[in-house]
Amino acid sequence: MFVEVGPDDFSQQALYDRLCETDRASQSGAVVTFTGRVRDYNAQGHIEGIELEYYPGMTEAALQQLLKQAQQRFALTNAGIVHRVGRLANHAQIVWVGTCAAHRNDAFNAASYLMDMLKQSVPIWKKEWANGEAEWVAAKTTDSQAAMRWLQETDEPGA
Repeated sequence: MFVEVGPDDFSQQALYDRLCETDRASQSGAVVTFTGRVRDYNAQGHIEGIELEYYPGMTEAALQQLLKQAQQRFALTNAGIVHRVGRLANHAQIVWVGTCAAHRNDAFNAASYLMDMLKQSVPIWKKEWANGEAEWVAAKTTDSQAAMRWLQETDEPGA
């Protein structure tokens, strides 16, 4: 399991290779990855990019805790999260999540769970830039609803 937070761009292939290399002993049958990118618009129209701020130490700890929860809930054999911070241009990579599990359902659900919960429980704050000015972005209702779906489920791991 690994977590990285920082301003540098990442290679999806290198992260996939890292995830699988450290998982080789488990012989997982499923690997799922997700990469989030900066959109060039919001509800009001065109934006010029975003800026992400975080709380060093606390953010990494929250991501590690989230990985631990996902591992227990979905019987993961390995997982990783990489999140960028700082000023990011439109279409830049923001976040990468990778999960390994014996079965695809756990791997897919864990990746979805990690992204939904990350947006609600990890201290990372976003500004959007438009017309040369930045504006803080409030939490979206849809993000809260996505996280609540996981909190309300009572299914057994791997079900």
